[in-house]
Amino acid sequence: MTTPTSPATGTVVRPYGDTTGDGMVQLSFTLPVPHSKVAEGAAVQLANKMGMDPALVVHAKAMGPDFTFFVVYGRVNHLVDTSKVEVVERDYPLLTPAEANAEIKRALRRRLVVVGGCIGTDAHTVGIDAILNIKGFAGEKGLEYYRELKVVNLGAQVSVPQLVDRAVEEQADAVLVSQVVSQRDAHVLNTKEMSAAFREAFPPARRPLLVVGGPRFDETMAGELGVDRVFGRGTTPSEVASYVVHRVVRERSA
Repeated sequence: MTTPTSPATGTVVRPYGDTTGDGMVQLSFTLPVPHSKVAEGAAVQLANKMGMDPALVVHAKAMGPDFTFFVVYGRVNHLVDTSKVEVVERDYPLLTPAEANAEIKRALRRRLVVVGGCIGTDAHTVGIDAILNIKGFAGEKGLEYYRELKVVNLGAQVSVPQLVDRAVEEQADAVLVSQVVSQRDAHVLNTKEMSAAFREAFPPARRPLLVVGGPRFDETMAGELGVDRVFGRGTTPSEVASYVVHRVVRERSA
């Protein structure tokens, strides 16, 4: 039997709930059944089948007449090896606005053009606005604050042809797309449609940098989606700006 190593030194770990290594986890989900004792029993059955044993319903609330939301607390026996976790690490320097402006001015001798928006039926502009608008996010100014960046924010519900046409018109260096709506994998389908359209409209050497972001994206999926970079939840404007400047300047210098 494998035993977890010390959290301070080892890479194999077990979930922590009440005491170190007790394997306790908390899980929330919704079942399409009215709130009742039977519904709570069904929630425990599902948790058991997912490897939680014992499992305890600590919260159950009716979501209308036909659905119930649950929070279940229980023990799992699974171990996690952190040395085998695959993530996308930042492989570029994090720049201040002043440093980014200086890099653009030195390498391009013009403003770097960024076109952004939410494609498809997605009307949630909070994400794209957090990155592009001057007010920014998490205490950082958005890309509009960078004097050497020309930012064109197309807002919500932009069709892919509209995005491509505007990128052509503006001679965009980078295209930033935010996707929040994810029902039926809409964010994945929309992104693949967008990347295919840009590859059809631009020769490889002239295609803008394609960057997508949203809370439901897996950052390791860039290749599968056909984009250059995927940013997940909590991404700040400086991270996006630094990446765009790094890639555009590096490719121009190559």
